[in-house]
Amino acid sequence: MALGERINAFVQLGNFLKQFATQVPQANSDVAFNELFFDGMKHQLKLTQEHNGWFTKEYLCFAIGNWANALQKESLERWTAKYNLENTTSKKVAIVMAGNIPLVGFHDFLSVLIAGHSVLVKQSSNDKHLLPYLSKYLEYVAPSFKGKITFTDEKLTDFDAVIATGSNNTARYFEYYFKDKPNIIRKNRNSVAILTGNETAAQLEALSDDIFTYFGLGCRSVSKLFVPKGYDFQDFFGGMYNKSDIMNNAKYANNYDYNKAVYLMSLFDVLENGFLMIKEDTQYASPIATVFYEYYDDVDSLQAKLKADSEHIQCIVADIGMKNEIAFGQTQQPQLHDYADGVDTLQFLSTLS
Repeated sequence: MALGERINAFVQLGNFLKQFATQVPQANSDVAFNELFFDGMKHQLKLTQEHNGWFTKEYLCFAIGNWANALQKESLERWTAKYNLENTTSKKVAIVMAGNIPLVGFHDFLSVLIAGHSVLVKQSSNDKHLLPYLSKYLEYVAPSFKGKITFTDEKLTDFDAVIATGSNNTARYFEYYFKDKPNIIRKNRNSVAILTGNETAAQLEALSDDIFTYFGLGCRSVSKLFVPKGYDFQDFFGGMYNKSDIMNNAKYANNYDYNKAVYLMSLFDVLENGFLMIKEDTQYASPIATVFYEYYDDVDSLQAKLKADSEHIQCIVADIGMKNEIAFGQTQQPQLHDYADGVDTLQFLSTLS
């Protein structure tokens, strides 16, 4: 199958997904095979919500909407243009997926197939319903994909390369187990925000999207703030206020209550507003309903620190003219070329032989 055919198949998938980007799905009669897949997709979304309480309808719609927007012909062509993907020698690439947010492994899945390879997927039990169903849709719009997409719950065997995502502990296992195969091994990462005290109210409100989307469970979720000494958190909390209804989610509320109790019993100094706690801490990964913060002396020394700690950081939200900084409110809407851990997945896949 030529690259153009593969792109067109994902464009059609994007059109299909667009129908489910709102809380009430909107059927479009122009979408191919809707009579076979539309109602089934609604059922898969229902199963997904029932199976994982973190995957709310709101965040399922958000994730699906992001992918519907990304799977546009122009975007896919621009993304793939700089790689040699026309005459790829097809290999079988295994993907070990995380399950922290909906469709978190879709970018790897897309990358393997768009590069002309076959894919062997081992999903997380936390996110197991949507991708197999979307794969069936892909096989209908592009029959050449049949036989190129396999899902397994068993031990991975018979593959040529692997992309595996997990915790720092599982990454050590992956590095040993997959040491004889070309691989990309991803570890824990978190995102940070640099505040100066000069942020506008709109920027701080946008930051609340970076913090609370997917309940803070994604690697692109801001879990750590860097603030100047003497920073007044009043404006920060004001920017967070629009997310107060997050406490209506029982799983989030339970985590908030539990972590607050732990902090109180441990006599930690914590600031909180009834749905978010902030705690001074040098670590990057914070518990649910908590954001860590750390003071900095000057921007130059902070940038040096962040560069030294780059293997722990996915995104840096800031408005200080820093290279690769991300605007407030934009971490959860990555582009196709925004590779996890900064590793160019398509470059890796294009050089397999």
